[in-house]
Amino acid sequence: MNNLPKIALGAWAWGNDGTFGGSLTADTLRPIFDKAMENGLNLWDTAYAYGMGTSEKVLAEFVNDLPRDSFMISDKFAPQCADASSPTAMKDMIEMQLKLMGLDRFDIYWIHNVWDAPKWTEELAKYFEGKDNVPMIGVSNHNLAEIKQADEILKAHGLKLSAVQNHYSLINRSSEESGILDYCNENGITFFSYMVLEQGALSGKYDTAHPHARRLRKS
Repeated sequence: MNNLPKIALGAWAWGNDGTFGGSLTADTLRPIFDKAMENGLNLWDTAYAYGMGTSEKVLAEFVNDLPRDSFMISDKFAPQCADASSPTAMKDMIEMQLKLMGLDRFDIYWIHNVWDAPKWTEELAKYFEGKDNVPMIGVSNHNLAEIKQADEILKAHGLKLSAVQNHYSLINRSSEESGILDYCNENGITFFSYMVLEQGALSGKYDTAHPHARRLRKS
């Protein structure tokens, strides 16, 4: 996908109850969404695990009135939210998420974490194998060995690992130090970093007069 913007905007805390540092409602988020779209930042990253669908619902309010090609949606399969005993758990979750958001497709779809990840990556590959409109397929919160394993599973089904999403910042450089960035660069895999400003710790938002811990106690 060559039309990715330089920044993906995360909907991690959208509509939640304050778990991730604040309650962000549709009314407060709408101006942010509109300004981002106006400036070409049209890739939105969400997940069912973000409020058990709450983030997806808030984002859906904003995108459903727009032409489908004017925005991109990055969503995730949450292993911990799936019915592992069901033979159609992957299909059920993807189609539930599409219905929840009122979409016909995702632009990027991820395995959200490594809980039983080989099984779910295999199921994901089977679901998308041979389909039209296959999204970029990615893995999130995986180490280098787990990324390579996912890549091999997808290749066996004629698919490609297109993206990796991990925590990465100036003070959390594990993806750099472990060789993940090198592997992505060598294999044409787009690397997405999250928490790049460490929830404000690297932005100058906090100092000795305004420590991060004090803010959390007040939340």
